[in-house]
Amino acid sequence: SVNNDVTVLVHVSNSPRRITVVSFPRDMIVPIPECTAKDGTQTSAQSGAQINTTYQEGGLSCVAKTVSALSGEPVDFAAAVNFGTVIEITNAVGGVPVCLATPINDAYTGLDLSAGEHTIQGLQALQFLRTRHGLVSGSDLARIGNQQQYLGSLARQLTSGKVLSNVPTLLKIANIALSNLEASTTLADPMTIVQLALAVKDVPPADITFIQYPNLTDPDDPNRVIPDDAAAQTLWAAVAANQPVLITHQNTVNDGVTVQPATPAAPGSAPPSPPPSASSAAPAVPLPDTVRGSTAAQQTCTNGDTSG
Repeated sequence: SVNNDVTVLVHVSNSPRRITVVSFPRDMIVPIPECTAKDGTQTSAQSGAQINTTYQEGGLSCVAKTVSALSGEPVDFAAAVNFGTVIEITNAVGGVPVCLATPINDAYTGLDLSAGEHTIQGLQALQFLRTRHGLVSGSDLARIGNQQQYLGSLARQLTSGKVLSNVPTLLKIANIALSNLEASTTLADPMTIVQLALAVKDVPPADITFIQYPNLTDPDDPNRVIPDDAAAQTLWAAVAANQPVLITHQNTVNDGVTVQPATPAAPGSAPPSPPPSASSAAPAVPLPDTVRGSTAAQQTCTNGDTSG
């Protein structure tokens, strides 16, 4: 059996373009609708089960159906990304730079990285994305923060390096992806992936927001979480209105990542100009301070587990 231990919804708005990337904790207890597996078998609806069981229950379509029911957002394109995809795509863009506030030494994934900045690719990138025991709190929620650091860095690299403007490079990456992943029929053509990339190539990092789905500790099990419906309603209302969201949560060490402080300006120098952003045209909607996240404009650093 295969679980969907990493479940992510990417929402791309109409003009002005904004990208909202929502990660769903694998141990979040959610309603799961009736699904149809690839072999035609019908699975019964469940009032509450871990979201990471949906792929095993009914395949990619069941994951999409569950996420759509939970968020209220239609899922037009879906893909199940395997390990080979992560390795090949990371290699195709020349690796992804990441930052560690403290070292990671994870015996479970084999990841061994010192504090500081590293450019990772191949197997090491996969180990970085999978590590949980190597993080300070060893939790899946901390792992989401770590994964979002990687995604934010990748987003900055793709936009600043003009990768998303280079159609031959995009087509190469699209073909690599499709040869290594399971895609919905709407995403099976590599040119569809190229068109999606071209549609978002000019979105500034400040308008690419990574959010951990609002959650609360499950009152029936302290090792599980449940959706925070009130906070989620604020999030989805802002997305529907195409308003930017403001992360008010202050990351702590136990969140897995901390925001890297900006480099102080030299004495007498003018303050740096903020990056151009469509966000300035609309008021930002503050999310409750329990909702973790960051934008691609913020550089974060991973907090490794140094207790051992």
